[in-house]
Amino acid sequence: MKEPAFWSRPGDLRSLFLAPLGTLYGWATARRIASGTPHKLQIPVVCVGNLHAGGTGKTPVAIALVERLRDLGHVPHVVSRGYGGSLSGPVSVDPAKHKARDVGDEPLLMSAFAEVWVAKDRAAGGVAAQTAGATVIVLDDGFQNPALHKDLACVVVDASRGFGNGRCLPAGPLREPVAQGLQRAHALISIGTPKAQDSFTPPLPGTLPRLNARLEPLQTGMDWTGSPYLAFAGIGHPEKFFQTLRDLGATLLRTEALGDHEPLSSAFLSRLDHEARSNGAQLVTTEKDAARLPPAWRGKILTLPVRLQFEDEDHIDTLLKALPRT
Repeated sequence: MKEPAFWSRPGDLRSLFLAPLGTLYGWATARRIASGTPHKLQIPVVCVGNLHAGGTGKTPVAIALVERLRDLGHVPHVVSRGYGGSLSGPVSVDPAKHKARDVGDEPLLMSAFAEVWVAKDRAAGGVAAQTAGATVIVLDDGFQNPALHKDLACVVVDASRGFGNGRCLPAGPLREPVAQGLQRAHALISIGTPKAQDSFTPPLPGTLPRLNARLEPLQTGMDWTGSPYLAFAGIGHPEKFFQTLRDLGATLLRTEALGDHEPLSSAFLSRLDHEARSNGAQLVTTEKDAARLPPAWRGKILTLPVRLQFEDEDHIDTLLKALPRT
């Protein structure tokens, strides 16, 4: 679902009209968090979450943390609720037998980097990962979920969008008020270009560290300046993917923005493929969308992988090194 434009305009009348409902939503979130009793595992838990209801770049952050934790000598496992998947779990994601409709597209993508557990009950997922030999858990999108104790809670934000109009759903894009959420966080990870970072000034409480990062295309040797492309994406903000392609020199015949996690049917892909072939173009999509492609299409569509780069790598490593060891 595309975000309403008024979610980014604080004085919009629609936002003001819905503000009481937003206040009620924020209150309900706070009550749910306060009423939970977090389960403390024997291994540390690093949470990657956000305050924004839409995509902010959590998956690239989770992958980056997995790789840094492995470099520090850990055996990281990821625990995810598996949004969009049908399995309740706990189940270890196996890309050879599981599809996006089973476990969700993000767990499938992350399973290339670490063992991933899908569990609607995050505590049960954490116990399963611990039993299977994990020395640290990266909890994907569990900041407002009180099931597990969090040793390091990272809030991810898109610097170009910030926290929108600062209101909770449905008056704005937030799951909870900014001040309330950041008070529980151990770090704010802000993703964006230098220009976007400079213009984003969040109200950080106390000594909460801000770690700036950016998404960069993975260097695969691909020359994007050749034939034209028909690009499609079903992520939080597809236009960012399209602009990345343009920045690489790609000529885009057309772009198709889909809803986040939107299913990719063979009929839809056939229509795009026919349009592309008729115009001498090549289909291209994101890594996350590629996880939802039917098997017959995976060799026909190009993907553009991106990776997260921290501006201050020593800072994030310091936070990770401070995690308790078992």
